[in-house]
Amino acid sequence: MLSRLSQALVPTIGRLTVTADPAARIAPGSILAANHTSLADPAIVLAALRRLGVRPVVMAAAGLWRIPFLGRALTREGHIPVHRHDRRAARALDLAAAALDEGRPVLIYAEGGIPLREDAAEAAPVTFRSGLARLAERTGAPVVPVGQAGARRVVSGSAAKQLAGLVTAPVRRPELHVHVGAPLTLRGDHAVRTAQAYGAVTEAWRTAAARLGEPAALAA
Repeated sequence: MLSRLSQALVPTIGRLTVTADPAARIAPGSILAANHTSLADPAIVLAALRRLGVRPVVMAAAGLWRIPFLGRALTREGHIPVHRHDRRAARALDLAAAALDEGRPVLIYAEGGIPLREDAAEAAPVTFRSGLARLAERTGAPVVPVGQAGARRVVSGSAAKQLAGLVTAPVRRPELHVHVGAPLTLRGDHAVRTAQAYGAVTEAWRTAAARLGEPAALAA
């Protein structure tokens, strides 16, 4: 449902393009790690992945499950609620590991939240949390970096600014880009694995941002 909705809705709010590294491959049971900058980017990433024939299980903020109808649909499709700063957080990794074991790709946002910024400019991902590294170590699953840029052109900043952005997006139709990198196998301790994943996702983001002509793509 989420993939179908995203595929239908994203073209109404922006112009999405998708690229992939020559060595990019999303094998069954892969971990998809994407950068998180806006409330709009999960839909954008899902729409891009659907174009590639991939319909992942999504690890998402548990608050979404409290929304009438949506919560039941998320549960029915096997998506995974993440209870941040809660003892139930470990349960999310259990569910993700089970999905990977079944050969389902799992989409994770390792930053653990959206950066608190008012502007709509691109910026490199913030520090990753350890969950991605722990999941990869536990399952041995390959990590596929996914970089998205342009989502902040749809919605960003304060609640009022986000609402205005969403209302005007169908008229503005900003450019959006998603880039899929080559898979990698994380090695080393948690800190090293996290750094490897962060570097790969940042590079995928930089490629996506460069496609949109974003100055941030040129930053060191």
